[in-house]
Parts: sequence; C-alpha cells; structure tokens
Amino acid sequence: MRTFFVLVVLSLFASTFVHAQTVTPDPAKLQLASVNALIMDLNTNEVLYSRNPDAVVPIASVTKMMTALVVLDDLDKASLDEWITVDVAQTAEMKNVFSHVRIGSQLQRRDMLLLALMASENRAAATLAHRYSGGYDAFIKAMNVKAAALGMRNSHFVEPTGLAAGNVSTPRDLALLIQASANNPLISALSITPKKDFHFRSPRHVRAFYNTNPLVRASNWRIDASKTGFTNPAGRCLLLQAEIQKRRLAIVLLDSFGKRSHIGDADRVRRWLETGSSGAVHASALAYVQRRQSVILASKGAL
Repeated sequence: MRTFFVLVVLSLFASTFVHAQTVTPDPAKLQLASVNALIMDLNTNEVLYSRNPDAVVPIASVTKMMTALVVLDDLDKASLDEWITVDVAQTAEMKNVFSHVRIGSQLQRRDMLLLALMASENRAAATLAHRYSGGYDAFIKAMNVKAAALGMRNSHFVEPTGLAAGNVSTPRDLALLIQASANNPLISALSITPKKDFHFRSPRHVRAFYNTNPLVRASNWRIDASKTGFTNPAGRCLLLQAEIQKRRLAIVLLDSFGKRSHIGDADRVRRWLETGSSGAVHASALAYVQRRQSVILASKGAL
C-alpha cells in the first residue's frame, strides 16, 4: 500500500513538473523589434504570441522557401544532379542587382537550390525558375498553386527571389510555409547549412558562400529550417522552425528594425521561453514598431 502511495505521489509530481515546463510565459513580457510576428507551438498548434498575424505584407527572400518547394515538386521531370546555367532574363527585378554568381556559369540543380536557401542568392533562385520543366511563367503559377494547397490563403507570389514587393504573405501563412519546408528533409538540411565551397563550371571556379542566418552556427540553437530576408519594403525578416524548451516552434518575424534586429528578436523569443522575460528592445526600434503599427491600424480603419 505504501509503495502504491509513493508511486501516486511521484506520478503527480512528474505531471506537475512537465506542466510547469510547458507553461507559456506572459506575452506582455516579450519585446520585439519586429512589426509583424507569430510564435506557434507546433505540437499543440497553440499560438504563444502574435502581433499583426494576418497583416498582408512583403516578405523579401522568405519567398525562396516557396521557390524551393516548387523546385522539389518538379523532380519527376528534373534531376537534382543536372547541371543548369545561370539565367535571370525573365526576372525583371534582377536588373542591376549585384551577385557573386556569374551569368552563364553552371551548377548542379541541388547546389543552385542550396545557394538560394543558404546564401539567399537571387540569381540562383531566378535560375531555378528559368529551368523549371514548364517554363518561367508556369513556375510562378505553381508557386501560387502550392501556396493555396498549403492553406496560405493570404499569400501571393509574382517572382521567385523575393525582390518584388508583390510577393506578400502573413505571419499566420508563413507558419504553414516553414512547417512544410522543415518537413522536407532536403530543404531542412540545405537551409541550415552553415557554409559551402561551390564549384562552378563555364568557367571553372570555386567560391565560398555562407548562411545568412548566423543562428545556424550557434551551439545554443536547435534549428530545423531557416530563411532570412530583406528589402526596404519588407524590412528584416526571419522564418524559423526550432526546438526551444522541448517545444517545436514556428517563429515568424517580419519587418524588423535594424540590421541584426531580426536575429536579436529570435534570441529574445528564446530567452522569453526559457526565463519568462525577453529583455528590452532599443528605444529606436520600439519607436519604429509603433510608427508601423499606426500605419497598419490606419489601413484597417480605411477598409
């Protein structure tokens, strides 16, 4: 009888401990420099934090996650081992855009995909669309068909790189995109690759490229998939699926103020989940968020 009593007490203690481990901190204790954000527990589909989760906004190079999904959907007609030639002729947004990837040089499709996801190379993303089995226009159509299939109801794509402000989505939709990306083993692995030396042909040369997200090199992060982005209309953006406090999370951070503020926001999210408080955001970032919030509220009032 005593043994039974002890087992019951231990069971209750363990249950209480597990519950305490998964208690969500107060959202008011999380300060972010991102205007639009969403943090979702993917084990329970619980939204732990959101700010403007349904605001339709430009998403910059986060677009390349959708580009990658469409490329992989085409693999019954195209090989990852095929050498493809860099071509951006049909992507108007690429005019006068600098890149370390030379027009006319060649890489295997797998490495072109790695360049697009890891280093966010626009010429690589554009080339993947140009080398789509159905042609460039069919690729853009396939991006929107894929978005609809994933349930991304408020998203639209007009080109494969993210340079166009017409590539738009919401934090809630992008939580679906990062899940789909992380669930694909190849996209997951490529998106969190820290660095690679790429061997180009025509002409032959080697160049090193690095991941645009420094968190993939941080020992205190467990990241399943990642994509950064930046344009002036979109601000700094970061899309992550990661494990924090034994929770599998989708983290969407859009329109962040400051060159590294999206990375700082990710660290603040982790600190908030681990300690209950994120720490402060710089006053200039808070002022930016407040200004942008006013714009969003004014646009809602005008509808």
